[in-house]
Amino acid sequence: MRMAASLIRLHFHDCFINGYDASVLLDGSDSEKFAAPNQNSARGFEVIDAIKTAVEGQCSGAVSCADILAIAARDSVLLSGGPTWKVLLGRRDGLVANQTGANALPSPFEGLNILTAKFAAVGLNITDLVSLSGGAHTIGLAKCAFFSNRLSNFSGTGAPDATMDTSLVSELRSLCANGDGNNMAPLDRNSIDLFDNHYFQNLINNKGLLSSDQILYSSDEAESTTKSLVASYSSNSNLFFANFVNSMIKMGNISPLIGTNGEIRKNCKAVLSLTEI
Repeated sequence: MRMAASLIRLHFHDCFINGYDASVLLDGSDSEKFAAPNQNSARGFEVIDAIKTAVEGQCSGAVSCADILAIAARDSVLLSGGPTWKVLLGRRDGLVANQTGANALPSPFEGLNILTAKFAAVGLNITDLVSLSGGAHTIGLAKCAFFSNRLSNFSGTGAPDATMDTSLVSELRSLCANGDGNNMAPLDRNSIDLFDNHYFQNLINNKGLLSSDQILYSSDEAESTTKSLVASYSSNSNLFFANFVNSMIKMGNISPLIGTNGEIRKNCKAVLSLTEI
């Protein structure tokens, strides 16, 4: 199930940079793979490469890496117990990566106002922010490095984050005690591998793992923006699934390359000019 979460995350990270063009898959000096939010964190590249190789063996030059990533993300949701949807196809692959842009991806350490602004910059709204956060974090794991700041002296207070359940604080302190930021905890406590609405129930009970999750319910900014959505999704999984599907389709249509723009790569790691030498 961790790979399913990783493929959903790859979809998210690609859409936010240069639009949805599979730029996150490219190797090279400006590769987005080496941006801080992705390095030693983003996974699943070999899965997409394997799918691409199989597809090329059947119909070479017909299906883009961007479309393959979109389908893989959809199937990852479905096979984890979540909803399905028709993936719009016909995207083409980008010619360049954007490591600088990838370094500015939404961060688990950012406040709600900043996250809202970053989503708005690519045409996504508050509903998209909440539903996509839930979809990305209802399965999978996160390293201690991404949440250990909440366990003591949070924001210089000398105490743990007051919006984290005290028993969860104790449990996570034990997990991260040796200072190894690579130890991992489930993003959706008590519903680790199932794509469901339990993530939102955790937020209501102060059991969100990342600060960027918990602020959707507990921050001052959430009162008039995201809190009511969290409450609605926590008790209505059908509403969450419906909104998540709409948001995934919307995100997959951020500035796609179509027609004669871009290309259809033969190898997702490299543009055609490098693979046809």
